[in-house]
Amino acid sequence: MRIPAPKSVALLLVAAIALPLAGCAGSKSKADTAYVARDVNTLYNAAKNRLDRGQYKLAAALFDEVERQHPYSPWARRAQLMSAFSYYAAKDYTASIQSSQRFLAIHPGNKDAPYAYYLIALDYYEQMTDVTRDQKITQQALAALGELIRRYPDTRYAADARLKVDLVNDHLAGKEMEVGRFYQRRSQWLAASIRFRSVVDEYQTTSHAPEALMRLTESYLAMGVPEEAKKSAAVLGKNYPGTKWYERAYSLMQKHGGA
Repeated sequence: MRIPAPKSVALLLVAAIALPLAGCAGSKSKADTAYVARDVNTLYNAAKNRLDRGQYKLAAALFDEVERQHPYSPWARRAQLMSAFSYYAAKDYTASIQSSQRFLAIHPGNKDAPYAYYLIALDYYEQMTDVTRDQKITQQALAALGELIRRYPDTRYAADARLKVDLVNDHLAGKEMEVGRFYQRRSQWLAASIRFRSVVDEYQTTSHAPEALMRLTESYLAMGVPEEAKKSAAVLGKNYPGTKWYERAYSLMQKHGGA
């Protein structure tokens, strides 16, 4: 199941730069879709009108046309980013990433560059899948969020990205737990312990850490290494003493004479 991303921050830029040009487009649908040479005023306003009406794919195509027909206009830069947002709103994440990357390639130092990086991160974030599936996109989301935070740590976009990093890490830890439990059910204790150890070492601040320590205790006992099980139970007791996972680990250690 995909984790939805709040669009409030994503909409900030739209409020700031998606301003209509002077005059009124007054265009109909057929006029919009007929890609003939038009002045930047008419073309940009047609795109903005479609965006306001929720016709995101058409809006993106028209913003792209602004850039194509008027590449040296001051509005071409604005249209590039509005195209990226429109594709994002249309859930065409691949096209949104491509538009954002093109904007950054042409305008790397522009004041709106942080937003372009943010859009790329959102495009990956919105595609995160259930923990039972491959997590390549989740890793890409984490990398994109990290890039935004590294480059622009003091922006509003970085603040939102930090919150999402926590959710992404929890998601990745959940995947490790899913695989670890799979191995446990098949009594593949060594393979299971490697996955649970990964959660403890790499995702210790996530919600999965207490269970991972309990599962490690189980796995070590099953492998016949009670000293390692005792260490895992001790860490669990020190950090999560009031949890059901510690109660289970403590009970296991008692049964094995290690409490």
